[in-house]
Amino acid sequence: MNILPPNHNGTGLRIGIVQARFTNPIGTQLVKSCTERLQKLGVSANDITLATVPGALEIPLILQSMARSRQYDALVAIGVVIRGETYHFELVANEAAAGVSRISLQEHIPIANAILTTENDAQAIARMFNKGSEAAVVAVEMANLLKTQNQLA
Repeated sequence: MNILPPNHNGTGLRIGIVQARFTNPIGTQLVKSCTERLQKLGVSANDITLATVPGALEIPLILQSMARSRQYDALVAIGVVIRGETYHFELVANEAAAGVSRISLQEHIPIANAILTTENDAQAIARMFNKGSEAAVVAVEMANLLKTQNQLA
């Protein structure tokens, strides 16, 4: 059996990040923890590109544009959707997540989804330090796995 082990070496990888600015203090912390972890994994600061958009629904379009540029080995989606009193939460959360998945599959690029969907601000704040860092690990691991898989094909 051939086993492809996880590879968390980010040296030479190019990572694009799209951040929704709505609930910006939480999103800013997600970006900070993501970029810090990317650099600890070996991704050069010069190989990280950050684009910001107004809200979570705008994330997929810029992810698609970045993916189509073929300048990145992986992408990260960052945002926060907090439940309110209306059905709007479900629409935004579901459409943003579906858009991220669709772009990843259509454009054949790993996308780490760090769009938090929480019941309240406290839950988002509790997750803002770890989720960005976890997304960095996912992006690097998936970029390396896809490269390895493409070399074997």
